[in-house]
Amino acid sequence: MPELPEVQTTVNGLNKKVLERTFVGVWSDWKRMVKEPGNFKRFKKLLKGKKILRVWRRAKNVIFELSGGYSLLIHMKMTGHLMVGEWKLKKGIFKAVQPGPLQDFINGYIHFVLMLDNGRMIALSDMRKFAKVELHETKDLHELFENLGPEPLEKNFTFEKFQALFNNKRGKVKQVIMAPEFIAGIGNIYASEALWEAKIHPLKDVSELGAAPLQALYGAIRKVLALGVEFGGDSFSDYRDIDGKKGEFEGKKKVYQRAGQPCFRCKTLIKRLVVGQRSAFYCPNCQKIQ
Repeated sequence: MPELPEVQTTVNGLNKKVLERTFVGVWSDWKRMVKEPGNFKRFKKLLKGKKILRVWRRAKNVIFELSGGYSLLIHMKMTGHLMVGEWKLKKGIFKAVQPGPLQDFINGYIHFVLMLDNGRMIALSDMRKFAKVELHETKDLHELFENLGPEPLEKNFTFEKFQALFNNKRGKVKQVIMAPEFIAGIGNIYASEALWEAKIHPLKDVSELGAAPLQALYGAIRKVLALGVEFGGDSFSDYRDIDGKKGEFEGKKKVYQRAGQPCFRCKTLIKRLVVGQRSAFYCPNCQKIQ
């Protein structure tokens, strides 16, 4: 699933390519993606003629702020990614017009397309078809996001605010930091990377973390997420950027999917364990539970 860096990379790309463009049409062969799919005609009617004022992110959601007081929210879920380009519909399948990354097979599972007034399109490729598309009045967005945790890369997210989140908190640290109501946007990849960076075992109970390890974890979370954004996200699975290209964070990972390979710090072999039905990767020497 795209995490904060992948979603932010998508948002950064969209802001460079689609601002001030107007929606002139919508297509989908999987209307279940859209909230209230039975009202797809109404959705199309409401969206048509709306101008894109800005694109921003909250947690793992891409939000298009539109003219007329509306906002389009897209959650890419497990295998979705947004691209900008030109496609032709042939026998019910959208095919990229220009040769290049957009023609790669992983970019060909297009089930939702937004047509723009300059002839270009925003396409959502999603192999498993779990992505969600919702149109809301902008004034109502705060209600949608009120249960989400703070944004870890915001300047005002200080260590003091981070530390306060752990007051009277219990639970395995990897599960805790991945909970969207605790901190927004951290998924499996960056949780493992941050815990390795901070030298904290993924099964460590957060109630046992003092000020020093929390300071290390705070810095590690911000470091690995910022690095993920800098290198365009991780494309170990399906994620691609808006040009259909792979992110470059894959080569920067220290532990994720490296079980059986030597730790970059101490050469001990990386191990894998399961925490809350999700894989966790760690160094048994650098990240001791006691």
